[in-house]
Amino acid sequence: MIEGLQAQPAAAPALPATTASRARARSSARIRGVVVAGVWWVLSIGLVVVAWEAAAALHLIDPVILPPPHEFIGEIRNQAQFLMPAVGVERTGANFVALTAIVASVQRVLIGLFLAFVAGVLTGSVAFSFAIVRKLTLPTVTLLAPIAPVAWIPLAIVAFGVGDWSAIFVVFVGIYFTLTLATVKAMTNVDPVYVDAARVLGARRGQIMRHVVLPAAIPALFDLVRMNLFGAWMGVLAAEMVGVNTGLGAIVMVGRSMMNMNLTFLGMAMIGLVGYLLDAAFGLVQRRVLWWRRATEL
Repeated sequence: MIEGLQAQPAAAPALPATTASRARARSSARIRGVVVAGVWWVLSIGLVVVAWEAAAALHLIDPVILPPPHEFIGEIRNQAQFLMPAVGVERTGANFVALTAIVASVQRVLIGLFLAFVAGVLTGSVAFSFAIVRKLTLPTVTLLAPIAPVAWIPLAIVAFGVGDWSAIFVVFVGIYFTLTLATVKAMTNVDPVYVDAARVLGARRGQIMRHVVLPAAIPALFDLVRMNLFGAWMGVLAAEMVGVNTGLGAIVMVGRSMMNMNLTFLGMAMIGLVGYLLDAAFGLVQRRVLWWRRATEL
């Protein structure tokens, strides 16, 4: 009987999922999420395009004033009007002004955001650390924060002239004051338990700021920068329309001055698409930097 029992093969223990299989499952889930989001994006835009084209076909709108999408997208083929040196920036590579205009606008926004983020966090950190600095700076910062970036365009042109730095300054000043106030508030709201624990372990004031307070405040600052991204994008486009005369904003203004609504709406479509891609890219960076937060919080 014992021999019979020994002859029966023992049941193999269930093996846990390997690291490779888990990675494949995560990759598959990520791809499915991207595909589903893409389908909904196409459906959302498609509904608007179909309604727009139908309204034009039924003569509910004037195609001269509000041209349907197929007309202003076809403007890309109109090289004589679209590839004008005055529309974009200095030509490079394939001599395609639309691409160089997009690069110019995106570059101005990113530089302005970076400078505003660094300056705002530094100013807010110093104001949070020293009461005298906080009392001297915050009233002025609070007074200037509500001013719209467009209102700074005349000063930017006078101070920096017509060029990249005027647009960069508009982006910078539109975010810097708000970000400074947000930095102070985020640092003030850090859980005291973390600070007390660091003090018990012997951390000095500078170490607490660098290793406890600042990392705890960074997620809220990232959220604020992302929410202000569209404001920065609109600010740089306004500067390009009014005084910089290069970039995507200039394309819209050239279309208006030529009474070419196809070119105007083509510029608007590129502005919307690039702004959407900027927000999506910032979301990816946010997930990478703030890896410890759940995806639903980003």
